[in-house]
Amino acid sequence: MIQLNDLRFGYSRNRLIYDGLSLTMPPGTIYGLLGPNGAGKSTLLRLMAGLLFPKGGTVRVNQHTPGDRKPAFLEDVFLLPEEFFVPPISVKAFIESNAPFYPRFDHAQFSGYLAEFGFPDSQRLSEMSYGQKKKVLIGFGLATNTALLILDEPTNGLDIPSKSQFRRLVAGAASENRIIIISTHQVRDLETLIDPIVILGEKPNGSIGVALNASVESITDRLWFGLVPDLAGLPPVLYSERVVGGYAVVTENRPDELADYRNSRLDLERLYNAVQAHPSRIQQLFSTQTVYAQP
Repeated sequence: MIQLNDLRFGYSRNRLIYDGLSLTMPPGTIYGLLGPNGAGKSTLLRLMAGLLFPKGGTVRVNQHTPGDRKPAFLEDVFLLPEEFFVPPISVKAFIESNAPFYPRFDHAQFSGYLAEFGFPDSQRLSEMSYGQKKKVLIGFGLATNTALLILDEPTNGLDIPSKSQFRRLVAGAASENRIIIISTHQVRDLETLIDPIVILGEKPNGSIGVALNASVESITDRLWFGLVPDLAGLPPVLYSERVVGGYAVVTENRPDELADYRNSRLDLERLYNAVQAHPSRIQQLFSTQTVYAQP
């Protein structure tokens, strides 16, 4: 369980990125963390991992305060940052040096990932492309079997077949006792994997808040995503864009009004745009969720 209560953090005294952010994330799911550039997604992940320290409020991961950086916490969290450095050693040497820090590291599990990736453990990391290095680190993170696994922009640098491979491996590594958080801009790469969805956005005071925290089921129950020839006769439209043949829209789900607008498939990109365009109405629709209001 991750619990952020009244979190305050900023890199300078004059501007807080987070000023009163609260968020609860139970285990057993793969969370998608979305937000605009500069919204502090990576900062939030580092606060959860104990690499940054809050100015106020509390951060708890299970029974631990990450900022205390106790060994029992550090051995149970793995963070793969968007930018990383790997030493010029073989994959085998990398595992021998780093696996001992994680008591539940599964060598057979990691060997299976290497075989699927097609990498021999004798290959040197420095000889690999960026995408290949990332796949090795993703496999390592999954094999740690930590209670908290944080992946920051994990599909950047992966080709199309590798993205499919990534989704399959992450889904297979999920468990009821594990929290997996994926922060991404590549929403179409992951919309069949992440659930619940957490979207960050700017609050009226300029700090960052949780604009939406909802399950896919809850989202598709309240919103309808579809393609229509025109905008006439629709339930209230929260977002629309012109596409070939008509409009891609997000509307309020009013099954009692129009039988055609009941069930739909979530489109993360359009959901994100709808949340940013109409935060107050989203708050009303998801009144049981953690969202903020704007005047």
